[in-house]
Amino acid sequence: MSSVTLSASASANAARRGNQLGRRLLIISAWLVFVLFLVLPLFIVLSEALKHGFGTFFGAIFEPDAISALKLTLLAVGISVPLNLVFGVAAAWCVSKYAFRGKSLLVTLIDLPFSVSPVIAGLIYVLLFGAQGFIGPWLREHDIQIIFALPGIVLATVFVTVPFVARELIPLMQQQGTQEEEAARLLGANGWQMFWHVTLPNIKWGLIYGVVLCTARAMGEFGAVSVVSGHIRGYTNTLPLHVEILYNEYNHVAAFSVASLLLLLAVFILLLKQWSESRINRLKASAGEE
Repeated sequence: MSSVTLSASASANAARRGNQLGRRLLIISAWLVFVLFLVLPLFIVLSEALKHGFGTFFGAIFEPDAISALKLTLLAVGISVPLNLVFGVAAAWCVSKYAFRGKSLLVTLIDLPFSVSPVIAGLIYVLLFGAQGFIGPWLREHDIQIIFALPGIVLATVFVTVPFVARELIPLMQQQGTQEEEAARLLGANGWQMFWHVTLPNIKWGLIYGVVLCTARAMGEFGAVSVVSGHIRGYTNTLPLHVEILYNEYNHVAAFSVASLLLLLAVFILLLKQWSESRINRLKASAGEE
């Protein structure tokens, strides 16, 4: 064997060993980041929540203000997520299936909550619907309360979660094109039949994924809700706001106990996200094979 061949073989082996070493370092670094910034904080939350035993833990969770905060959080999520689902599907349908003036502007507006601070969004709602706001006097005359009440919390939650369903569906529906809908129309299907029997089966896993992301964001929203809620204990406090109040009162065990409740809800949503994401990837893989 010539010296050139030996040298090339040695270089290839060295490169292979270098690639393996780099890959191992990257994997170790990823696990370190995962443990330090995700696992460790979660462990601290749970350990602090159970610091004084399960009696204190469940006492903090079933305390009336905590139950009220949980109900308000679930109610806000239950209203805002379906609204964003309807808007997201409609917006994705328009953007992906039709050409019209202002299409790029609509896509830009959908992404607006990503670039606007939630606190700014909350302040905008206060300036619009507050007692001294733009239409505040008219609301007061008609005994309609938006700020410091459930409608304001829902509006703030809807604003920060607007992009998730639409942004998940738009590229998926654009990739699928309009051929199947056009074929259905030629066969005599109306708009609702096309959506229910053609479009929805093709986007259902992407839709579930977008709804899961929207739910996670709505459940954990703090900034915008904090501005419009007024922090009225037992009335307009969601779970994140209730955790803040408990922590500011130096009731750390109760704060971590309620935070662990949010953590359990987040883990459940994460499992749903992983399940829907795996189904989407499986569908993409099968589409690629075809």
